[in-house]
Amino acid sequence: MSVYTPKQLEKYADTLIWGLTAARPVPFKKYDKILVRCDLEARELGEIVYRKLVKRGFNVVFNFLSTPAIERSFFEHSDEKQRGFLGSWDEELYRNLNGYVYINAPASLTHLKDIDTKRQSQAAIARKPLWEIRNARESKGQFAWTLCTYPTEELARQAKLSLKEYAAQIAKACYINEPDPAKKWASVYKEVQAIKKWLNGLGMETIRTESASMDFEVRLGERRKFLGISGHNIPSFEIFTSPDWRGTRGVYFANLPTFRGGNYVEKIRLEFKDGRAVKVSAAKGQDYVRKVMATDRGASQIGEYSLTDRRFSKIDKFMADILFDENHGGKHGNCHVAIGSAYTDTYAGDPSKLTKDAKARLGYNDSAVHWDMINTEDKKVTATLKNGKTVTIYEKGQFKY
Repeated sequence: MSVYTPKQLEKYADTLIWGLTAARPVPFKKYDKILVRCDLEARELGEIVYRKLVKRGFNVVFNFLSTPAIERSFFEHSDEKQRGFLGSWDEELYRNLNGYVYINAPASLTHLKDIDTKRQSQAAIARKPLWEIRNARESKGQFAWTLCTYPTEELARQAKLSLKEYAAQIAKACYINEPDPAKKWASVYKEVQAIKKWLNGLGMETIRTESASMDFEVRLGERRKFLGISGHNIPSFEIFTSPDWRGTRGVYFANLPTFRGGNYVEKIRLEFKDGRAVKVSAAKGQDYVRKVMATDRGASQIGEYSLTDRRFSKIDKFMADILFDENHGGKHGNCHVAIGSAYTDTYAGDPSKLTKDAKARLGYNDSAVHWDMINTEDKKVTATLKNGKTVTIYEKGQFKY
């Protein structure tokens, strides 16, 4: 039995398509190529999204994702050469894609728990060229993507909620109970545009985040801008940038737990010096965190800094899903950083003109890893401006705009 009514499913699909079209500055054309990928548990939503995209005249490729058993078999029984394999058809598909919709609905969050982290890192490194193709096409306005999560028994169990409660959190967060979810998202999009404009006009040099558990500073970097509410994630309330990783210092603490690579991790504490994490600890999953952060050089450096305003996000529970947890609103909003790869679309110039050397010169981090770590404590965020002044930009869970 479905957790959503047929009307809710239609609205959820419409919201995803709004996200896909909003995320691309250049309008889609008829017969553009769209890839839809979803877990088996989200089949009913995937089928509706497929129907709606075909009716719009797109050429749609539909794939189901690997089941937990298939994914485990791959990591358990493959050798290093197999984990490093990237089919030429994968590259060909990505070089011609115009859009991508991903529907996450995991049947298991822990099936890879005892798989060697190194094996997972090898596969991530092998697939990195696909992300680079996507990013290059996106920077030229040729590609856009969006994603969402469909409720499953596994997600609800790990979040310590009933399936009904979990589905209700998603419906609330994604506005699918609104008469016109796309219209609601467009309204939030407009409000956040004003906040981003304000942030981008301040002329920040550094950003300092202070809470009961952390004192953390990042250097914004040359020609950076803040992004957010772009349609890429449904839901998404975060306002983020990719700072110059070399200017990271102090202690960052993630008080919200997380599942990654089959592992449950709790209370991650990172101490940065000269841009790199020099001390890494966690109350649970510490060994796993350290192994992930040793994937490559960039995995122990940050690629993203983000804040979420509690006035927009209605997410107030741990969801055991990064998509929702990184957009947590609750009482205090949230701050999150991601270790690993940066988003070069935060460059205030033309991202498509950035060479590999230019990205390195600007301090954009490069890695096969991107892992969001979330803090939901009460916090104060101040910015030191280029003129030497200090201003409070975020306090009590909301921007001071």
